[in-house]
Amino acid sequence: MYKRQYGLIRTLAPLHVGASAGEESGNLNLIFRDPYTQTGMIPGSSIRGRFRAQCRSTVAAVAATAPANSSPSACDHWYGSPAGAGKDDIKEGHVKFEHASLVWLPVFCPGQPIVWVSSPRLLRRYASIADPSRVGSVPEAYSGSEKLPKTLFFNLGFITIKNQLDLSSWLPDLTPKDIPGDRLLVVDDADIGLIHDMALYRQSRVKLDDHEKKAADRGFFNLEALPEGSILVFPIALKPTMSSAWKPFHGEAEQAELYFGGLESIGFGRCQVTLRTPLEAN
Repeated sequence: MYKRQYGLIRTLAPLHVGASAGEESGNLNLIFRDPYTQTGMIPGSSIRGRFRAQCRSTVAAVAATAPANSSPSACDHWYGSPAGAGKDDIKEGHVKFEHASLVWLPVFCPGQPIVWVSSPRLLRRYASIADPSRVGSVPEAYSGSEKLPKTLFFNLGFITIKNQLDLSSWLPDLTPKDIPGDRLLVVDDADIGLIHDMALYRQSRVKLDDHEKKAADRGFFNLEALPEGSILVFPIALKPTMSSAWKPFHGEAEQAELYFGGLESIGFGRCQVTLRTPLEAN
C-alpha cells in the first residue's frame, strides 16, 4: 500500500507544457491535452522532473553550508534514477506522480465577468483524489453559481444555466483566496474542450535576424498556454515507510512557487504548488 497525497497547481503566469520542437518551421506549439475532455494537462513525468530539479537545488544549497550533511543521491532516492542511467544503476523512486488535470479554468465572457469553468469529468477526478466521498455528488452539467446571470455569452454563443446553486465547496482551499466562489460554471464534458480552447493564452513569436530588425527566414512560430488563474490537481503516492521524511520544499512548508515547462525565460510557467492529504487519509 502507498500513502496518498495530492498536489494543487495554481498558474501565476501562462503555462505551456507540450511541444517545443519545430519552432523554426512555423509550427503551433500545442500544449498536452487530456484525450477525453481535450483540456490542458501536465504529464506526471514533467511534474517529477520539476520536483527533481527542486531537489537538486536544495541539495546544492545544503552542500554549500553543511557539506557533511548533503547527499546528492537523495534526488535519486525519492524520484528514481535519472534519464540515461545505466542498466545497473536503474532504481525505483519512493514518490510517484500522476498527471495533473484541470479543476477550474478562467474563461472571458464579453461584457460580463470572467467565470471559472469545469465539467463533471474533471470535478469527478478532483473528488476521487481529494475527497472520494464526494464522487457521487458531482454537480450536473450547466450548473452555475447563484449570482451568475441565467444566460452567459461566450465568444462562440450563449450558455443557459439550468441549475443555480452554491458551488464554492468545489473550489480548492488555496491561499490567497483570490478566485471568487460565486463565478463558477460546470458545463458538459462534450463542451469543455471547445470552451477550453477559447480561454487559452496564445502568442505569436518571431525570430529576428541577427543584424537587422526583420524576421529571419522560417523564424515565425506560435504557441498556446493555459491562462493565469487555472487550477490543476495531481495525485501523489509515497512508499509508507518513507512518507513522513519526504519534504520537497524547504522544511515543513507545504507550498512553493515552481516553474513548469520550458519557457520560463520569457515569463511562462510560474505556478504555486500546494501539497495536501486526502480527507480519507486523515
